[in-house]
Amino acid sequence: MGFPGTWMTTSESMVYRVVPKCACSTIGQIMYYSDNGAFFDGDIHDADHGLHKWAFDASQPVISANVTEHKSFAFTCVRNPYSRILSSFFDKICGIQRNGRRYRGNLVPMLIQKYGVDVGGEDGTAEFDQIASFRRFLLFARDTIKWRKPMDPDIHWSSMSGHISTFIVNGGRYDRIFWTECFNDGMQSVLDATQSTHPIALTEVPRFNESEGHGPKRAYPIEDYFDDLSKHLVYEIYKPDFELFRYDFENPANKMPIGEIDLDEVHAKLGE
Repeated sequence: MGFPGTWMTTSESMVYRVVPKCACSTIGQIMYYSDNGAFFDGDIHDADHGLHKWAFDASQPVISANVTEHKSFAFTCVRNPYSRILSSFFDKICGIQRNGRRYRGNLVPMLIQKYGVDVGGEDGTAEFDQIASFRRFLLFARDTIKWRKPMDPDIHWSSMSGHISTFIVNGGRYDRIFWTECFNDGMQSVLDATQSTHPIALTEVPRFNESEGHGPKRAYPIEDYFDDLSKHLVYEIYKPDFELFRYDFENPANKMPIGEIDLDEVHAKLGE
């Protein structure tokens, strides 16, 4: 299986396991800058040079050799499951993508028909009940993850633990896992532990939020989207994410972690 979703600087200074909706655009741009002295002009997910990616055939043996021998500092980044699934909904389901079309073609029409999800009309600009629509999407997300019906889960709402575990199961080991909510501190700890060709000041890095502006703005506080049933659906889907990465299941209003991540525990539980 190898190391899907893994990016590495061309200098092999650091290895990153991408977790969608967890600051991956910004992290990728920082890695690109550290080797090339400039940010990639465009969405870093489209970059086909200046960065090793598992998706490139030529990069796979280089990444495999590095990760299996743990030659470089390896890390990833996580996010509160409540805000992550909400972000996926507004970006991927309600939003028009950068190609000018809906995400994954017939996905949104199917959600409208089978789950009664409303996305604000053809162009996403009409008023709609965001809370009711999101809760219906949440049922769909649960169905895809628990039963792989009516489709396999999408990478943007499949669990962080699932993404992170493939790296471990196939022979990798993380040196750091940090929280999106404490991004500068976490990313700085990675930079402090690695040697960059082009040093970078995090305070001067723009936030490369490639999903910004794709969909309607969230109209309410995060906690308003999650009633008791929604909370239990989220816990059913993301229980390991809450437990391993120390997020507060009881209070959706609290986006901050409530404890420290135990890397040994993560490797033990996700490496089984």
